[in-house]
Amino acid sequence: MLKILIKEGEGIDRALKRYKRKHRNIKVMQNLREGQFFTKPSVKRRREIQKASYIQNLRDQEDI
Repeated sequence: MLKILIKEGEGIDRALKRYKRKHRNIKVMQNLREGQFFTKPSVKRRREIQKASYIQNLRDQEDI
């Protein structure tokens, strides 16, 4: 469970923004969505490899 302590003189908008950032960073919704359906380990591994190659291509293009 996320807890956000509101600091002295801090507005509710700022605290809400911190909450949203923490929520996004710990990937609560992403984990819930992943758990809805079963994915085979081979499919998970294939996605990881595709993601890694995509990121590597981006970094290679940056170096050029």
